[in-house]
Amino acid sequence: MATFTGVGSHSSLLPVSAKPSRTRSGHRRASVLVRNAISVEKKSLKLDKSEEIFTAAKELLPGGVNSPVRAFRSVGGQPIVFDSVKGSRMWDVDGNEYIDYVGSWGPAIIGHADDKVNAALIETLKKGTSFGAPCLLENTLAEAVIAAVPSVEMVRFVNSGTEACMGALRLARAFTSREKIIKFEGCYHGHADPFLVKAGSGVATLGLPDSPGVPKAATSETLTAPYNDIDAVKLLFESNKGEIAAVILEPVVGNAGFITPKPDFLNALREITKENGTLLIFDEVMTGFRLAYGGAQEYFNITPDLTTMGKVIGGGLPVGAYGGRREIMEMVAPAGPMYQAGTLSGNPLAMTAGIHTLKRLTEPGCYEYLDNITGQLVNGILDAGKRTGHEMCGGHIRGMFGFFFTSGPVYNFEDAKKSDTGKFARFHRGMLEEGVYFAPSQFEAGFTSLAHTSKDIECTVEAAEKVLKRI
Repeated sequence: MATFTGVGSHSSLLPVSAKPSRTRSGHRRASVLVRNAISVEKKSLKLDKSEEIFTAAKELLPGGVNSPVRAFRSVGGQPIVFDSVKGSRMWDVDGNEYIDYVGSWGPAIIGHADDKVNAALIETLKKGTSFGAPCLLENTLAEAVIAAVPSVEMVRFVNSGTEACMGALRLARAFTSREKIIKFEGCYHGHADPFLVKAGSGVATLGLPDSPGVPKAATSETLTAPYNDIDAVKLLFESNKGEIAAVILEPVVGNAGFITPKPDFLNALREITKENGTLLIFDEVMTGFRLAYGGAQEYFNITPDLTTMGKVIGGGLPVGAYGGRREIMEMVAPAGPMYQAGTLSGNPLAMTAGIHTLKRLTEPGCYEYLDNITGQLVNGILDAGKRTGHEMCGGHIRGMFGFFFTSGPVYNFEDAKKSDTGKFARFHRGMLEEGVYFAPSQFEAGFTSLAHTSKDIECTVEAAEKVLKRI
């Protein structure tokens, strides 16, 4: 089960997980290490090459990046230009080494540059990078996804999570012959026009209320409610009877920080959507194959009508997918009239990486291991925050986690925005100096992998206490 605890916060968001005794004892050992006298002296962090490359990039790329959060606008300081990754580690162009808790924003669940995945990619590469035609690998990955994810009877592969959510939304509207949708404040479903209303991720990081260039007509059928507020959802259904095509959400929010559902919230959404002939869409781009092999829907035992996926199912290569009940999916062209296509969809490299990543995740003990080390990490950081006098709260489920610089509890995006983002920025910079790479935004979840070790966790917790003492 999930844990969500905090300094000065309620711990009742979800039941605390019943961990094996070794988890508790491991946590105690880590805590003993940390409580020993720790020097708070800064380590030097030279980023001369990163600065040179990023300065040049700003003349070539908008803001110097190809995705906004990478620019470090919310945390300040020099954005880091990376050179290589392996396992739980990253190295920048200046030769600095970091323990990584971003994991390429989620895909690297078995660790960066896994040897078996790389070997399989090399063999596939010899046959070609893209066919623009059917290949057997598409069937193989599709069979694995369908076998794993409770809601998926058919699947369509695309090239990104954004594309998956676009396709799922169009499909829901086509299937129901309705146009209105409900999304939740702080949930991010990609940068398609209908979703850029009270969105999370980079939109939250940069403080953008909405995006210029999005026509009013594109968002006029998008209704919003606070996450975890079922009464607000009921009011929207009452005032839009027979008009709502779909409710879409991140079952566990990762794009406004890590926010878990209240007990019965997902159940209530399932009930109200069924009662109103509305499709329930789980955006599992982050949570898919990360909270459990069958995703959040397996973890919480709630089956949506449609599911969007990405990240883990591509093993670090560009990929996305949407799937659901056969009767719905058979509306997708060429089986049905709902059109969607993609030049690189189902390309052999992405399929290969996905197949071998999922194969690794079927090995016994994977998710127990993720739960164990992530619990030690989060509990260690929160304990360090308590000892150093900071108001913090946070939690984890399996290999996904987050913490906020506020007393909490955090149930929705408005609660998350109470966080001390200035303090988070100082913490983020301090952790970089200690060789730890967290997401450069208070409003992003973190990720662990099977490559992270107990030593990685101990080093991270020790570094966190040093930094928290300094700030």
